[in-house]
Amino acid sequence: MNTISTTASANTIILAIDLGKYKSVACVHDQSTGEYRITTFETTRAELRKLIGQEQPAAVVIEACLLAGWVHDLCGELGVRCLVANTASEAWKFKHLKRKTDRDDALRLAQLYLLGQLPTVTLPPTKVRQWRSLIANRQALVGRRVAVQNRIRALFVAQGLPAPRGARAWTETGLAGMATQAKSLAECGPDELWRGLLELSLTEYRQVGELVGQLTARLDALGKHNAEVILLQTAPGLGPRTAETIAAYLNDAPRFKTGKQVSAYSGMVPRQHQSGEMDRRGRITKRGPALLRKMLVECAWCMVRYNAWARGFYLRLTGGGQRRKKQAIVALARKILVRSWAMLRDQRPWRDPQTAPKDPLPPSKRRRQEQSQRRRQEKQQAVLAPSGTP
Repeated sequence: MNTISTTASANTIILAIDLGKYKSVACVHDQSTGEYRITTFETTRAELRKLIGQEQPAAVVIEACLLAGWVHDLCGELGVRCLVANTASEAWKFKHLKRKTDRDDALRLAQLYLLGQLPTVTLPPTKVRQWRSLIANRQALVGRRVAVQNRIRALFVAQGLPAPRGARAWTETGLAGMATQAKSLAECGPDELWRGLLELSLTEYRQVGELVGQLTARLDALGKHNAEVILLQTAPGLGPRTAETIAAYLNDAPRFKTGKQVSAYSGMVPRQHQSGEMDRRGRITKRGPALLRKMLVECAWCMVRYNAWARGFYLRLTGGGQRRKKQAIVALARKILVRSWAMLRDQRPWRDPQTAPKDPLPPSKRRRQEQSQRRRQEKQQAVLAPSGTP
């Protein structure tokens, strides 16, 4: 999260927009006079282009939402600065307000911008946003496929029949065996409607499986041509699905200055409540992308099996796997994310800290070391140089 600061400009018009699916409310604020007016327009490209052309604003301020992507891109085409407000920030919490309307939200955006306290977020390019949508859609379909599997199991259990279990139950042979119990819903009598439901569920399972296969094939094709995805897969236990998720959500890794910023972005840092001598740490904040956290936790369980470093880290936190397993997995997931960010930042493959020799200093530490050496040399030269006084 960033906080913008206002600078003097010849154009003093600020256009703050509270976006809606069908209609949006805009606050046109004149910094020179302090006056503002509220206007409403249809949420379309043509209407927004027309409004920007009429007002000629110095900046457009919007909230982070589903519509923010194309609005940001349109402002870029028109050469207008566009700021996207972070609605998850503490500055955007209004629990005690007695009135909250679209007009108030638009005016509040303009006021936070003028105060220089508008919390903003970085909006990725269009192709990265589309890539994220593809990943999210595949995960949604995978969840739907699991739901259908559970529904099929429930139908068998309700009839006192053995429920399908194991990976082999969902192969073509297993599905064919389950299909022997199914029957067209139109042909089912009143006492065997469950067979018709089974037929519908098996049909849905095959359809969802085909859609998942199409998305997986497309994501694999994109990953093969992405250097960051290939680099992340050098880590044992980190597969293509997790690699592409990390690469998509950590787009432009150098924008994070420290590992703490990466952890806070993912929402895998503890909540903190501090007052006086009390300093209480709670559950994780969960403020970042939920899909990123989900994939990292799944990856952490896999890496415990296939990665010696991850297994040692997990056993150390759990006392040999005896206690606090879920907390240890979350901590390992955060560690995997930080190490992945370092790999993307330095463009280096995975290095097992337990077996590989120690690498030279990373670029950030090397830079600080060079700066300190330069300062020492300047001090020495200043001492050795003649004073210049007679």
